[in-house]
Amino acid sequence: MKRSPLVIVLLTVLLDLIGFGIVLPLLPTYSKALGASPAMIGLITAIFSIMQFIFSPLWGKLSDKIGRRPVMLISIFITAFSYLVFSQASTIPLLIFARGLSGMGSANIATAQAYITDVTDSKNRSGAMGMIGAAFGIGFIIGPLVGGVLKHNFGIPMVGYVSAALIAFDFILALFLLPESNKSAKKIKFGFLKKAPANDEPKQSPLLLISEKTTEFVDGLKLVFSSRPLALLMVANFIYTLAIVNMQVASILLWKEYFSATDEQIGYLFAYVGIWSVVVQGGLIGKLIKKLGEHKLFLWGHLFTFVGVFFVPFAPKTSLFSVGLFILLFFAIGTSLVSPINFSMISLYSYKQKQGKIMGLSQSINSFARIMGPFSGSILYGMNFHAPYIVAGVLTLLGTLIAIDLFKYKIEALEPSAEAGNA
Repeated sequence: MKRSPLVIVLLTVLLDLIGFGIVLPLLPTYSKALGASPAMIGLITAIFSIMQFIFSPLWGKLSDKIGRRPVMLISIFITAFSYLVFSQASTIPLLIFARGLSGMGSANIATAQAYITDVTDSKNRSGAMGMIGAAFGIGFIIGPLVGGVLKHNFGIPMVGYVSAALIAFDFILALFLLPESNKSAKKIKFGFLKKAPANDEPKQSPLLLISEKTTEFVDGLKLVFSSRPLALLMVANFIYTLAIVNMQVASILLWKEYFSATDEQIGYLFAYVGIWSVVVQGGLIGKLIKKLGEHKLFLWGHLFTFVGVFFVPFAPKTSLFSVGLFILLFFAIGTSLVSPINFSMISLYSYKQKQGKIMGLSQSINSFARIMGPFSGSILYGMNFHAPYIVAGVLTLLGTLIAIDLFKYKIEALEPSAEAGNA
């Protein structure tokens, strides 16, 4: 196991997530200050996830051709530049452009995972991948704290400058310390720019590629919906993610406008949730699963989340750091239980020899919910500030009913039927 390059890759992910965490809590209120409508706030928030969804597989495929190192360097540079643009984003179009660039650059997570696969053996790989999960938690603790302090004391330009400086430092580290891990790429480096030999297969048209991807997605849905527990878990995955993202976008506006919280205080609230999430996911969830099992924790996670989303706007205006923190504790515990257990149960219920396909589909469904959530949250908030939380509460109750129904099904990998096997 090559530790030195692995450290640089993990540091890349961590610094990228800190930069993301610095900016994220400030986006809805800053967008509104620039005159953005509820739908436009949704677009500004969602454009990052949209670009990640598009560019993550593209970066991954490109890294197979020209190597991990050049792709990492290009994507890190794009991210650093995006934060410089953000520092000067005094108009809505420029803000959208900055967030789109940031999503494009930050989509290098697939390349980082491929790099880890290159430099680790099977015994160390799971631990290294787990460290990426830890980087997410740390990034969402440090980032909002830093962002809130910077915005409160120095304004938006300084937020962009500091984020850009972090990623620029990351670029310098990668430039001098990150070796190439994809040895096969050296033989075909830049080969994709050369004219293909005459005997190569003809290139497919973009319309044909889109048609094939659509067919793959539909086949995946057929595979999933041939198993009732898998279908229930996929539906639960979508509605739960939609509920959480819907609530998160609205919460930033609510804390600022209803509870009169400063940007610095909003950063503290994000860090508070992040700390509890690290505690639950880092130390408690494994013990709880052994004691209670996945089914019970999945149910309790939904119930905790219901309390943590539904009652947020009903707390007294002066109680954000008392009653509000108590409600957010339920939110932090609930989300720390439901999301990882959902993906775990999807894997456990998957058809044998089809887990990769099914897990990939679950990630796509999750991404769609993360794209839709900012739109629904901001539009509902514009209608009535209670609405996003009521809708999120209803969605988590639907997830609770699904969790109850899942008790009927014993957790075990399914043998593929003839139809499923061909999907």
